[in-house]
Amino acid sequence: MSKQAKGIILAIAGASLWGGSGAAVQYLFTDTNLKTEWIVAIRMLFAGLMLLIWSVGKQRSQLVMIWHDRVSWWKIILFALLGLRTRNFLIFFAVKYSNAPTATVLQYLSPILIIIWMALVTKRWPRRIDLISIVLALVGTFYLVTGGNIRSLMLTHQALAWGLWSAVAAALYTLLPRQLMQKYDASVMCGVAMFIGGIILSPILFIEAAPQLNIFDWLLVAYVVIFGTALAYTLFVQSIRYVSPSVTGILSAFEPLVATILAVTLLGTRLTFATTLGSLLIVATTLIQAIPTNPLAKRK
Repeated sequence: MSKQAKGIILAIAGASLWGGSGAAVQYLFTDTNLKTEWIVAIRMLFAGLMLLIWSVGKQRSQLVMIWHDRVSWWKIILFALLGLRTRNFLIFFAVKYSNAPTATVLQYLSPILIIIWMALVTKRWPRRIDLISIVLALVGTFYLVTGGNIRSLMLTHQALAWGLWSAVAAALYTLLPRQLMQKYDASVMCGVAMFIGGIILSPILFIEAAPQLNIFDWLLVAYVVIFGTALAYTLFVQSIRYVSPSVTGILSAFEPLVATILAVTLLGTRLTFATTLGSLLIVATTLIQAIPTNPLAKRK
C-alpha cells in the first residue's frame, strides 16, 4: 500500500469515528441531562489516560524521550490547549449561538486556512487537485448539513466569531503536530496532549453534577472516549505522517458525512436529495485525492 493511500485511509477512519462520536453525543444531549463541559472533560482525561497506558507498554522509550524534550513539551502544550481542547469546546459554543449546520459550515473553513498557511510556508501555489477537492468538500458539507437551504444558516456576530475561531482551532490541530510527528508516534503525542488538556479541565468534573445515565448511555460515553476520541484523534494525526495537512484537512469532511448517515439509519432523520448530493460530493474528494497520476495532481 502506498503512503498516500495509507494516509487517506487513516484520515477517513479518524474523521469517520468523529462522526460516530457526534451522533452518539447528539443522542445523549437529546435524551439525557448530559452537559457539554462534562463530556469534553471526560473524553479528554480518560482518552489521554488510556493512550498513556498503551504507550507505557508499547512506546515506553518515546515517553521517556518526550519527558526530557523541553522543546517538544512547549509544542505539545500548544497542541493540547490551542488544538485539542479549543477544538472540542468552540464548536459547541458556535452551535449555542447559532445552530449545528452553521457551526459545521464555519468550522469546515479550516482546510482553506490550512492550504493558505501551507502555501505561505512552502512558497508554492496550492495544488489544483487540492483546490478542486476543497470546493467539492465545502459544497458537499453545505448541502449535507443544511439540506441545501441557505436560510437554515444563522450568521449572527457571535456565531460568526465562535465559528471562525473553531475553524482556526481545527486548522491548528492539524498543523501543530507536523514537526512532532517526525519524532514521536501519534498515540504518544495525543496521549500526552489529551491528558494535559484533561487535567486542566478536570475541575469541571467536581463542579458539575454527573449526568443521570442508564447502561446504554454509559456505553455511548465509553464509545465517545475510546473510539470517538482516543482512536479517532490518533488515526487522524497519524495520517499527517503520510499525506499533507491540506489533504488531511479536506478529508475531515467525512465527519459530518458519517454523522449524517448514522442520523438517518439510527436516529430516524429523513434522507433528502440535498444530503445525498452532499454525500456524493464528499466521497468524490476522496476519489480525486486517491489518483496521484491524474494530471490535476501536478503542481502549477
